[in-house]
Amino acid sequence: MEARRRSLKPVQSLKPEIEVDAPKASDALPLPLYITNAVFFTLFFSVVYFLLSRWREKIRTSTPLHVVDFSEIVAIVALIASFIYLLGFFGIDFVQSLILRPSTDVWSAEDEEEDEIVLRKDDARKVPCGQALDCSLPPVATSPKAAAPPKPVVSVMKVFDEMPVPFTTEEDKEIIKSVVNGTTPSYSLESKLGDCKRAAAVRREALQRITGKSLSGLPLEGFDYQSILGQCCEMPVGYVQIPVGIAGPLLLDGMEYSVPMATTEGCLVASTNRGCKAIHLSGGATSVLLRDGMTRAPVVRFETAKRAADLKFYLENPANFESLSVIFNRSSRFGRLQSIKCAIAGKNLYLRFSCSTGDAMGMNMVSKGVQNVLEFLQTDFPDMDVIGISGNFCSDKKPAAVNWIEGRGKSVVCEVIIKGDVVRKVLKTSVDALVELNMLKNLTGSAMAGALGGFNAHASNIVTAIYIATGQDPAQNVESSHCITMMEAVNNGKDLHVSVTMPSIEVGTVGGGTQLASQSACLNLLGVKGANKDSPGAHSKRLASIVAGAVLAGELSLMSALAAGQLVNSHMKYNRSNKDVTKA
Repeated sequence: MEARRRSLKPVQSLKPEIEVDAPKASDALPLPLYITNAVFFTLFFSVVYFLLSRWREKIRTSTPLHVVDFSEIVAIVALIASFIYLLGFFGIDFVQSLILRPSTDVWSAEDEEEDEIVLRKDDARKVPCGQALDCSLPPVATSPKAAAPPKPVVSVMKVFDEMPVPFTTEEDKEIIKSVVNGTTPSYSLESKLGDCKRAAAVRREALQRITGKSLSGLPLEGFDYQSILGQCCEMPVGYVQIPVGIAGPLLLDGMEYSVPMATTEGCLVASTNRGCKAIHLSGGATSVLLRDGMTRAPVVRFETAKRAADLKFYLENPANFESLSVIFNRSSRFGRLQSIKCAIAGKNLYLRFSCSTGDAMGMNMVSKGVQNVLEFLQTDFPDMDVIGISGNFCSDKKPAAVNWIEGRGKSVVCEVIIKGDVVRKVLKTSVDALVELNMLKNLTGSAMAGALGGFNAHASNIVTAIYIATGQDPAQNVESSHCITMMEAVNNGKDLHVSVTMPSIEVGTVGGGTQLASQSACLNLLGVKGANKDSPGAHSKRLASIVAGAVLAGELSLMSALAAGQLVNSHMKYNRSNKDVTKA
């Protein structure tokens, strides 16, 4: 705490020396504000308890309640006084925050102009800005209105942004100070203020004051912070802009798709787009969904390995599966138990549950079902100790052989036959060169590296870009990028057969980030927005196939660039900034 306070000293000089804070009622109190509040809280509840006790005694003795002695008169006065204080301190401000809070879009242009002038004059730049940030300020307007003595505005506070956020109430000013001082937790601002955007602005300003660093360049405006409350991100201070490019049309299973890709890597969208062109000119790609099941694997412990084995045999007995399914399926309308596979390590047992999850990615759905089954098993196995709902045998967001072999989420294979003339004219290489490179790079090279599911050129690139654009969990790119790319000469060596097999694509079209406006728009572009009411799960399965198809296009193009020796030249042309970084 002491180190934190020391770091605040240079930031306190941000206000001009001539500014004097308006006196507050709390300054006149003989005690600190939190002690005063504690005293009145204690007084209020103590007096209430005292009066209730006395009145209860009067009822027992049949004494009229309106007959009071001196101590009761004092207690009633103290009750009224403490109630008035607490109402004035908490109640009125709370009501105003609900009813009288001004909307940010009702300020007139004149008010905005005055606020901007005050903000510019207030910015003394007495502390250094972050390195490489433009700290210059535009000149203050010299119109007659601006030259006149400004009205005493004490509620407008300086921020570091290029477009400052005005804090128009004394309450905002006090809350920022309390966050900086540590008396108000930053995470509680949404519930305290009842306005998610206002909470983000207050938190942002407090963060800049605490760190002394500018967040200029990190946008605050133009985002619906209410949409992420309690589901996507906690304690927001802005949002990061990632450009979205379109690759395609991708001709897959007889339908065309324009594939959105959110990335900051140059050449990625262009390369994938070239692969889509080659696929389209060759008649399109075909995909097959092999499996669809999300997994969760808790770990439980027994006193002996024999007892752990008893539960293993019980769970793997087909006669018990139906009763376990009934218990599991109660957790959701769409979650349906498919299988339970067990692995034992001494006294510890790992239970890998797999279930269908409709159009949701399904991690929460399967976890609830697993919890139901574990509670049911406690009846017959009371000595079972549940160590964790996840024992890493699932396996989530980690490269694991169990996902590579058994699959997790959607397992998809996608293939295409690229015509020989397309290989030469569009991909600028030959069939033989691609087949040889794929064997030596994606197969032999990956084996030499000890790769786990990484028998491909850059599947992770395409998976991550589509995941970010469509609101998936980017961290699940780890297992979702498991892919083996195969290339083979067909039709007497004239054409090229290419396929990608991806056993664990984890996607959903409902829940999480898929319901945010931008991500929802990208899903809508693909025709898989939301849940499919006619065939639950159809949208998420289609999205998994599109991911595999886009990976196929990306693999085809990058391998061709490598075979033709074009990789370095293309990256120098499209993945290098032309800006002079010394002048940034």
